Amino acid sequence: MPKRCGWVKMNNPLYVAYHDEEWGQPLHDDQALFELLCMEAYQAGLSWETVLNKRQAFRQAFHGYQIQAVAEMTDEELEVLMNNPAIIRNRAKIFATRANAQAFLQVQEEFGSFDAYLWSFVDGKTIVNDVSDYSKAPAKTTLSEKLSKDLKKRGFKFTGPVAVLSFLQAAGLVDDHENDCEWK
Repeated sequence: MPKRCGWVKMNNPLYVAYHDEEWGQPLHDDQALFELLCMEAYQAGLSWETVLNKRQAFRQAFHGYQIQAVAEMTDEELEVLMNNPAIIRNRAKIFATRANAQAFLQVQEEFGSFDAYLWSFVDGKTIVNDVSDYSKAPAKTTLSEKLSKDLKKRGFKFTGPVAVLSFLQAAGLVDDHENDCEWK
């Protein structure tokens, strides 16, 4: 069996597939980046496994994460989602999804793409860290604090430095695979 990072829950095929096929892969598609940013927001205070298990339901609830469609959702449409047991029914997180879509569109307008904006924080290159044990890795970094501050200034919600570091790792801007992980 291939060696994976120690945080991977081997009993959940969604978790294994997420690690093997997505986590840490350099991501440049704005819609995929938006979905990932939303997922990190949903995770606040919860486990990543909970979010992963509800991913498909979130995609259905939020128009497949089509940014413009999410940005145009009405308060009434968002309130209806509070009755959907297939997603995380947290009003602040549901409404943050729309706010983040609106902020995302503004970033796209200013920088040409969210991808261009995001990757400018790492000069277009993945930062590869020396991680011998994931449990000893920092929960936030100078980079995640800097990006978090900028995102919040632009109107993004649930983008604290811990969530932002998770986003940077997941989107491949920061490679925090453990040194002995065969997916590094």
